[in-house]
Amino acid sequence: MQNEAVHKTISMMGMFQDSDLFMKLLMLALLFASVWCWAIIIDKVIILRRTREKMKAFEEKFWHAGSLAECYKSMPKKVKDPLSLVFVNAYQEWMHLQGQKAKSLSIKMEERLSKVMQITIDKQIEKLETKMEFLASTGSVAPLLGLFGTVWGIMNSFNAIGAMQSANIAAVAPGVAEALLTTAVGLIAAIPALIGYNKITHDIDRVTGQMETFSDELTTILETQRSDK
Repeated sequence: MQNEAVHKTISMMGMFQDSDLFMKLLMLALLFASVWCWAIIIDKVIILRRTREKMKAFEEKFWHAGSLAECYKSMPKKVKDPLSLVFVNAYQEWMHLQGQKAKSLSIKMEERLSKVMQITIDKQIEKLETKMEFLASTGSVAPLLGLFGTVWGIMNSFNAIGAMQSANIAAVAPGVAEALLTTAVGLIAAIPALIGYNKITHDIDRVTGQMETFSDELTTILETQRSDK
């Protein structure tokens, strides 16, 4: 019977059940944040992988096309990947400017094209960065919440020890263990969130760099074609 009582005291479920309502709510909130972070990480990893595959496919299609017009006509009606959107929006703006006199507008074609493509890039990056704030917030706040729960638990433990007027290890250990559990749960939520945030941010930066490089190349190509006419 004594072994069973000790086992119940030192097990995580036993410590959770023995903790007060505030600590239970805090640990449940941290566990929910951890589950939500994992859902965001998995979703972002899948989206970024598909995005890179679509961008690679478009680049191969673009550079093997006979002309920009041919590439534009072969595009589907609904374009979703970032590079295709950059190309379609830039090409439509370029076609629009062909029927105007850019000098009379006092705006260089290069500036117009760059602005259109930059707006497209910003919108795509904004979509990719959706929910990233939650990962960053969880990674920074979860350990602090866990530490706050630990301080709260230790205070309650000391109050209980004072009421019992006993300071032996058997009386102190369970309360301290329960208090430290919130720190452990906070780290469980924070560590994957930080790792996922750094990884996803790095992948988004790579996609951003690829789009910016392509936009510069496309601007040069469109300017060259206009000067040849």
